[in-house]
This record gives sequence, C-alpha cells and structure tokens, in this order.
Amino acid sequence: MSMNEQIKKIVSKIPKLEEGKRFIIGIDGLSRSGKTTLVKHLSQMLIEEKIPFYVFHIDDHIVERNRRYNTGHEEWFEYYQLQWDIQGLRDQLFEKIKGAQSFNLSFYQDESDTQMTKQITLPDSCVVIIEGVFLQRKEWSNYYDFLLYLDCPREKRFLRESSNTQKNIEKFKNRYWKAEEFYLETERPMEKSNMVFVC
Repeated sequence: MSMNEQIKKIVSKIPKLEEGKRFIIGIDGLSRSGKTTLVKHLSQMLIEEKIPFYVFHIDDHIVERNRRYNTGHEEWFEYYQLQWDIQGLRDQLFEKIKGAQSFNLSFYQDESDTQMTKQITLPDSCVVIIEGVFLQRKEWSNYYDFLLYLDCPREKRFLRESSNTQKNIEKFKNRYWKAEEFYLETERPMEKSNMVFVC
C-alpha cells in the first residue's frame, strides 16, 4: 500500500466533527518506524480536506538528562520508564486534549537541557494527532479514539540511523531494543491498534 493510500485510509476513519468534539488519533510505532513522515503527509491531507487538526510529538516532552541517564536503573528501564514524566504527561496533556480549550505543557529544550512551559490552545472541534513511541503504555492507552501502529522490522529501522549512531550498537542492545521488547511483550500494541501498517 502506498503512502497516499495509507493516509486516505486513516482519513476515512475520521468521523464528521461535531461542534465542541475532538477526535484523538494515536500514531504509535518503535523508533525510526516512519511515524513523523506519516504524520507530515497526514497533516497535508487534512489541510487539503479542510479538517482542523493539532499535532503533538511525544519526543518534544522528554525530561532532563539527569532524570533519564545514570540513574542507577538498567538502561532499558531508564528509556522506557524515565525518558518521559509519564504521570505528568497524563495530567498535562492526555487529561486535557478532549475538553480543555487551553492548557500549559512542558517542552524539552535540547541545547539547554531544560524544560520550558508553553500554553497550548486547541480548536473546540478538531482532530488531535499524538505521535510517538510507547503510546499504548497503560497510563496513556485509554485516551485515543483511533490507534494506528507502524510495524517496521528492527533491521530496517536501524539502517535509518546515522552511520555514527549505528556504531554504538551496545546502546541499542542495552537501552532501546530491550525497552522495545518489553513494550511489545507487555502491551501488545499491534493487537490493540485499530489499524496496522507494515513498512
């Protein structure tokens, strides 16, 4: 299925927006599976269809480095459980997206390794797209109206990393891949998704 066909299939699942209602789409998938690219194309089609929308990227909301590295926990645990303030995002973002017109949300600033709070204002009626890894963890899983999972083999995803990044294979083995395996075994995201795209 081409990218355009995939996007059309997603858009076909969006109901006619009622006044004051929002439709929440989760775009889930492991690292480098193509989530951001898909969301970019989906956004363009929503513009063409004149459907109001707002996009959140979960990686915009990670925590400071000292909260996710060298914490005394295993590396995979740091990535899965400490990379984000899981409960904080539930309170700040997921609890707000259905009904709040505006709310404050923390954004990570990479250069300064700090978080900055921004005010978010959403249209009363719109599609809200949340894109990121581990979206179906139990703390966040009940907030979506529609879930798409991008299923991409590890080997293919790894080749999308830069050559320098690929050299640090131990980090992938100890940090990323163990966390991904835990997520797949614990949450079974493909089984719970409304739609799965294989890349």
